[in-house]
Amino acid sequence: MPLKTLLSWSTGKDSAWALQQLRQDPHVELTGLFCTVNAAFQRVAMHGVRLELLRRQAASLGLPLRVIDLPHPCSNADYEAAMQSFVGQARADGVEAFAFGDLFLEDVRRYRERQLHGSGVVPLFPLWGMPTGELSRAMITGGLHAVITCVDPRRLPREFAGRRYDAAFLAELPQGVDPCGEFGEFHSFACDGPMFASPVGLRVGDTVERDGFVFTDWLAADDTALSASPSYP
Repeated sequence: MPLKTLLSWSTGKDSAWALQQLRQDPHVELTGLFCTVNAAFQRVAMHGVRLELLRRQAASLGLPLRVIDLPHPCSNADYEAAMQSFVGQARADGVEAFAFGDLFLEDVRRYRERQLHGSGVVPLFPLWGMPTGELSRAMITGGLHAVITCVDPRRLPREFAGRRYDAAFLAELPQGVDPCGEFGEFHSFACDGPMFASPVGLRVGDTVERDGFVFTDWLAADDTALSASPSYP
């Protein structure tokens, strides 16, 4: 029987491509998404994406979304307690596996495996080991559309924030920057592609620097009221 699986969802391109791979795997029954959200500001942790856009994504993907609220600030102990509670709830609901869009960072994979050890939930890594140069090009030629929401200016010029993730973006990346941003150089929001029933319409908002990172605020194209939703200080 296929494993009842939840996908760890960051809103970004790697999560979206992992979803595409899982849907083609006969050993997996993808039953939903889960995502951590900063409860104080109603935004996806690290990516800075508004909760409303996260919900629109899930609706277009046709999958139930489980939101894990995290306090602000959030210590590692706070995070692990929230995740432990969520794992227990998911297992009680019959979930058998969590899937992650990680690519090659061994320490991240080992951490996830340790956190799920003994829980009855199996970790899956559908993109693991794929060369990121090939993977990035496969995403783009495969019809995935994404925008950049966050840039680490220590690794990548701030001008890359707010851009489309496309062939031109890849061609202009400085030497040493991973084309999938696996070292945290940048984060993205997937807005269209073969995994979506319809595009998530976007318009670009302000770009700001906060806590050492550069964030571009993306809003729903058809809802100006979103500009009044909570923003980070």
